[in-house]
Amino acid sequence: MSAAKTAPTAAVPILFYGVPSGCSFGSLVALEWAGQPYRLARVEMPEQIHTTAFKSLNPVGETPVLVSAQGDVVTESMAILNHIGARAIERGIAFAQGTPQFDELNRMLAFLNTTFFGSFSSLWHVLEHEVDEASREALVEYGRGRVVQAHAKLEAMLGDKRWLLGDRPTLADAYFAGIARWTKYHSVVDRRDYPNLQRLFDQLEADPAVIFAHAIEQQRPAVSAGGFQGEVALEEAIADYRLAA
Repeated sequence: MSAAKTAPTAAVPILFYGVPSGCSFGSLVALEWAGQPYRLARVEMPEQIHTTAFKSLNPVGETPVLVSAQGDVVTESMAILNHIGARAIERGIAFAQGTPQFDELNRMLAFLNTTFFGSFSSLWHVLEHEVDEASREALVEYGRGRVVQAHAKLEAMLGDKRWLLGDRPTLADAYFAGIARWTKYHSVVDRRDYPNLQRLFDQLEADPAVIFAHAIEQQRPAVSAGGFQGEVALEEAIADYRLAA
């Protein structure tokens, strides 16, 4: 289905995704892989995440946010990914709670959410805030070390496996796809120095769900292989949520 602005429909989850290049990307890919109906609401960062309207959804003022089919608000990528995965276990992107595979998936998601994601934090601070030159240099050097270390650890964890957890993609790969691209903003590592990660990244970039997610972010024609049912304007999506609450 091609991307289009349409009115919200009851009982269809809405993902509020942040641009440019937000970590919401992983949740968008996961929704495509899940194959179930969903809609999208675009959130321009940082302008719209600090508004009173958006904070009525998430007081922390961060994306992604998922409003479920039942009208429940889910925030934080790990919670949203697990929410999606629990409803798409038959797709192989997640596993039943209590199984060893579930524990391994959550271990990998936790690493990506803390060590891998967190390694970029000081670099984003420099990019998004005014700092003096000495502070900038210190923060960049600190961030460089953290990003290099995180890449080296994940390179070893991946090894020669096709995907992060084995022979098929999971929620972990979807989340990795959104974070790994941040090196285009922060020239602190060359992913080609980590051949396992470069192989995984290239493989994901060729995936139809990832191609779709890029097109959605860049507002290009986007063809869904999943359950995408159109975009909803942010104000309309929030108003619809308030009426249903």
